Amino acid sequence: MSRAKTLKLPDVLDELDISRAAFYRMRAKGLAPKSKKLPNGQLRFRRADVDAWWASLND
Repeated sequence: MSRAKTLKLPDVLDELDISRAAFYRMRAKGLAPKSKKLPNGQLRFRRADVDAWWASLND
């Protein structure tokens, strides 16, 4: 059984071409893709969640 592809925050920021500050503003407003916070505080994003979030913005 394979694990879902996960992305780190810098990968998502590069893909979206936005700054970390802009991302956290979006996240605070509930407008960012779904993420999982690890025990060390880092964020991880499932590729499917990022793709679904992007598609919902372009509808």
